[in-house]
Order: sequence, then C-alpha cells, then structure tokens
Amino acid sequence: MIILFDLDGTLIDSTPAILESFHEAYKTMNTPCPDDEKIKSLIGLPLDIMFVKLGVDEDKKWEYVDAYKKHYRPISKAKTSLLPFAKEAIEQASKIATLGIVTTKTSKYSEELMEHFGVMKYFKCLIGRDDVDNPKPHPEPILKALKALNYNDHKVYMIGDTCLDCVSAKEANVNSIGVLSGYGSRESLLSCSDIVVENSLKAIKLINS
Repeated sequence: MIILFDLDGTLIDSTPAILESFHEAYKTMNTPCPDDEKIKSLIGLPLDIMFVKLGVDEDKKWEYVDAYKKHYRPISKAKTSLLPFAKEAIEQASKIATLGIVTTKTSKYSEELMEHFGVMKYFKCLIGRDDVDNPKPHPEPILKALKALNYNDHKVYMIGDTCLDCVSAKEANVNSIGVLSGYGSRESLLSCSDIVVENSLKAIKLINS
C-alpha cells in the first residue's frame, strides 16, 4: 500500500508564516496587502498562482514570490507546527504502507521542515512544486511520486485538505481522503473526495480498518 500526504492543512500548520510572508511581500512591493481570509482561501496553490489570483500582474508575480520566499525561509520553522495527531498519523501509516509527500511547497524547504519535526525519516519521497511542470490539481505530482515509489498496482491513497489534492488524486486514478484540519470546507471536500474525515489520524485508522 502507498499513502501520500499533502502538507499545509494536512500535516502542518504554517498559516502564521504564510500570512506574515504575504504581508512582507506586498510591503516590499509597496502595494496594499489583500485580506488574510482571501489569502487563506488560496493556500494550497503554488505561490505564483496565488499572487495572480490576488490581483498581481503576470509580469510581476515572480518579484512577489521572491520577496515572499526571502522572508519565509528564516521564519518558517519557528512559525510552523505539526497539526494535532499528525505525528501519530505518520507513525501509524508507516506501519501499514510506504509513505510519500505531495505538496505545492518547494521540495527543499519542505524536507527541511519535516526534518525539523523529526518525521522526514518516515517518507520515501517528497514531490514539491519545483519537481513538476504541472502542480495539483493536475495528476503529475501524484504520478511522479508513484513512479519514485515503484508503484506496481498497489492500493494508493492521497490524503489532503483541499480539492486540489482530491482532484489530483482522481485524475491520477487513486483513492482520495479529504481532511477537515486545514483550509477546505466540509462542503467543498464532499464534492471532490471519496470520503471526508476530521484529520489525518482518522484517515489512517479508516484505511487500516
């Protein structure tokens, strides 16, 4: 069995670091920052797409991304935490499956975060935004993870907190479990996932039942 996890809203909460870095990016670019709730509604998308959806011109988006990352990198570990039950979910999942991470974060910094929390050792691969041409909801990140894990007709689950994760799973022809620990609403997750549970630990218990 293979179990793939999203990061933000599924295993970690980096909302304080994300919001602070968005504020800093807009400050650097001398433009007003959008409302926090609007930013949070887009978390899960790649940064460049988030900035465009927030109104940044296409030809300016990478300047905003660079300003964001410059601030995010030094604060990310201090202002990110594992979600409740996430470590237990990872530990239990590792006993029944091969584990991978599929995220729209940059892979290097995602690995550093998971090393910081002492859980990267449980994962056999991590696919980040920089590893693919087409991020979630495209199936490419999941398919790339499965290739790295030597997929061979195993049962596969993708656990995530938004429809980006679940649609990507559907397009890759794998099972999806939506969790309510992050940014997606119950209503939205019910529309796109195979099943919805409260958090990643409940997802693992369901898989193992």
